[in-house]
Amino acid sequence: MNSLENYLGRVLSADLGKLILRVALGFLMIFHGYKKAMFGITGIEALVVKSGFPAFLAYGVYLGEIIVPLLIIIGLYTRISSLIFAVTMGFAIYLVHFSDLLQINDKTGGLVIELPLLYMLCAIALMFIGAGKYSIDKK
Repeated sequence: MNSLENYLGRVLSADLGKLILRVALGFLMIFHGYKKAMFGITGIEALVVKSGFPAFLAYGVYLGEIIVPLLIIIGLYTRISSLIFAVTMGFAIYLVHFSDLLQINDKTGGLVIELPLLYMLCAIALMFIGAGKYSIDKK
């Protein structure tokens, strides 16, 4: 078992793990942004206004769900992009799931806010660890 662990230690690296995290986080969020780009953000705008914020903040969804994920994927301005991504997810949790913060999903047994919370926490982790050597930031 020790030789397998040594082999994996030589083949696998923290930088490869950072690349996988960046690509997974950005790629999965792009689908959310794509839907909003194709079908509009009137639903989000209504939630923003209902919560007492100015309507123009709804347009931040394009930054947080399209531009920032692309930056994270390529590893450009990764730490600040991850911060913006995490804030976007925090805002989404507040707008959409605030009343469900500690609710358990009847079908899966997980938290109702599990997915946006996972996105937010992964972005925070990426903000701390940085992009790694397989990124434009490293160049």
